[in-house]
Amino acid sequence: MNNQTYTYHNSYIVGISFISALGGYLFGFDFAVIAGALPFLRAEFQLDAWWEGFLTSSLALGCIVGCLLAGRIADRRGRKPGLLLAAAIFAISSLGMAFSYSLTTFILMRFAAGIGVGMASILSPLYIAEISPAAVRGRNVAINQLTIVLGILVTNLVNYTLADGGPEVWRLMFGLGAVPSVLFLLGVLWLPESPRWLVKAGRHQQAEGVLAKIGNAPFVHNTLSDIEASLQGVQQQSYAAVFQKAVRPAVLVGITLAVFQQLCGINVVFNYTSTIFESVGADLNQQLFETVAIGFVNLVFTLVAMWQVDKLGRRPLMLIGSLGLSVVYIALAFLLQNQAAAGLVSVFVLLAIAMYATSLAPVTWVLISEIFPNKIRGMASSVAIVSLWAAYFVLVFTFPILAEKIGTYGPFYLYAGICFLGFLFVKGKVKETKGQTLEELEHNLVRH
Repeated sequence: MNNQTYTYHNSYIVGISFISALGGYLFGFDFAVIAGALPFLRAEFQLDAWWEGFLTSSLALGCIVGCLLAGRIADRRGRKPGLLLAAAIFAISSLGMAFSYSLTTFILMRFAAGIGVGMASILSPLYIAEISPAAVRGRNVAINQLTIVLGILVTNLVNYTLADGGPEVWRLMFGLGAVPSVLFLLGVLWLPESPRWLVKAGRHQQAEGVLAKIGNAPFVHNTLSDIEASLQGVQQQSYAAVFQKAVRPAVLVGITLAVFQQLCGINVVFNYTSTIFESVGADLNQQLFETVAIGFVNLVFTLVAMWQVDKLGRRPLMLIGSLGLSVVYIALAFLLQNQAAAGLVSVFVLLAIAMYATSLAPVTWVLISEIFPNKIRGMASSVAIVSLWAAYFVLVFTFPILAEKIGTYGPFYLYAGICFLGFLFVKGKVKETKGQTLEELEHNLVRH
């Protein structure tokens, strides 16, 4: 393929990428809102360490269900119907949490929100990868991570602003999620279906029409040819196809990266900011301020990652991030263990966020959207991301219990060890994918 003969309609590509990535914004909202609301929820529902962990991590159980749903919907009905369903679930669950008057109802609604997050965590990056030309695919998939961090930052700012609103203010914190949910729903109605899915479904003329909106005639012709060649002889796939010998290496790499992204421990910092800073004597106002600082740093360094992911590449960013996190965690654990000043703890917390936002956060999603063959991409993505949310559940559920047993600092020594093992895995098993089309990556996978 000679990419130099191609021209692209960049404003259209970025536009549909951003609309699809609104799913990421809602992912960020549901993920972050708990950090600001948790001090109020502890009082409202009289939470002990076990229930605090379960309430927080119940989102992950819903995410697992959402991933399994999304994989089937994505491969059988298309990417667009799945995005529409996710948007509707986001809206209903936001209002459901806001109007919960028992712990059981709240957890059920947070579980439902997790279904929406799980669906969006697969469908948004998958859709963006399939409508993006190879030269900008990494940047465009990273738009999804950008909207996640925007969702986290805006939610943290809103929570900080609302914090003085009384013991029931957590209801407003959750209820406000209905607003971006409705905007996402309206935006998805305008999106075209993925051309790769349309070809797979035998709707070649529609696929050609979508590709014509993305690039010029040579791009349309060559992309259609590549997609058709990659799908030749493909039947409806089941989950068993994901573990066939030919694709198993890619699937195992995808699953390991997904699990590592969570067990690296950073989401403890996002979800339990108040617990970490309370342990070194910070008051509620400072705890919520730290969530805002985390949101800003997360945003700035996600922009750095978007700038570098198609230049420096996926593998170098992952290596720098995993080793850097390991070092920062050891320092952070030492500071927490020795009751250092909250300001000094904040510096190392923000360093950890910067490392993660530049590397594991966006690059893992980019790699998961790239490394699987066309014929099983929806199913394989869902298996990898189910593994990610299962690891998130383990991480977030266990932290309050571990913190109670061995101190808030203890788990960070464990996370430092996991990050070093992740560094060794990336060094040994992860190949660079930048600048290659999805079909070229598939060809290389089969060849090797």
